[in-house]
Amino acid sequence: MEIILGLDQLKRPLRNPVVTLGNFDGVHLGHQRILSKVRKEASKIEGEAVVITFEPHPLKVLAPDRCPPLLTSFRKKMMLLEQSGIQTVLCIQFSPPFSEISPLDFVKRILIERIGARKVIVGYDYHFGKGQEGDVSLLKRICEPLHVEVEVVAPLTVGDTTVSSSKIRELIKTGKVEEASKLLGKDYPILGRVVEGARRGRILGFPTANIEASDELYPLEGIYAVEVFWHEQRYNGVADIGYNPTFTPRVGGQERTPLLEVHILDFNRNIYGDEIQISFKKRIRGEIRFDSPSELVTQIQKDIEWAKENVFNT
Repeated sequence: MEIILGLDQLKRPLRNPVVTLGNFDGVHLGHQRILSKVRKEASKIEGEAVVITFEPHPLKVLAPDRCPPLLTSFRKKMMLLEQSGIQTVLCIQFSPPFSEISPLDFVKRILIERIGARKVIVGYDYHFGKGQEGDVSLLKRICEPLHVEVEVVAPLTVGDTTVSSSKIRELIKTGKVEEASKLLGKDYPILGRVVEGARRGRILGFPTANIEASDELYPLEGIYAVEVFWHEQRYNGVADIGYNPTFTPRVGGQERTPLLEVHILDFNRNIYGDEIQISFKKRIRGEIRFDSPSELVTQIQKDIEWAKENVFNT
């Protein structure tokens, strides 16, 4: 997949581009349906399947206090788009001047003249241009006399739930990672590098990999059954998100960044400095403060056995 960082880096004409636009945070099932249509339509006209996205997220520029924690870092989003079969990603740098472009100018100057879009496929709730004034109806009205077809993809529902990035964020923040997985089409992943920790896990008999992650959204504090991917190999594990209350009780009102550490089952390798992916399958319980390390060890053993029987089926 080719990643073009900025309109000024678009040095070649795109080949009969079939285009979709958006932030694609999470690349969830709704996004995947749009991406699938883009691929199919591009193949019909021997064209390129093109995603236009924005970095940073527009709200980080226009209203940082209202920008939600993102499901995917830029790098992870690119990985997911590539897995979806997209050929070309044009990443437009979002800035205050760019936000002032009117919907009409955005379509004519950028989408048609600069990109050369042959067909545009967007979700039902797509908005664009200054103040998000443009919607799918306006997009169709602008494109029709220019002989550019616009296809609008209806919302996707799973059960009674409409798939959206905001709904998935809500589920993850409340620890409902199983429900989030159904909307994402995959278990929620966090990418991170293994760093030195306090080594308490090794002393307790359950060595853990301490993760330094760039991801913005962590699931609710607690213990989770997870899958761990390291060097394209998959392992089962149990992860802890929180503050190690048995060893470092929280001081009233004190704000701290939660820690993420994972015990990988049946694994004994030195992976300091390596990048791993942790995919969250099910929340086992909340964090508990134990009166002694031995009580914590007993509970960890129970957590592992529960995960083996109820999640990993081993």
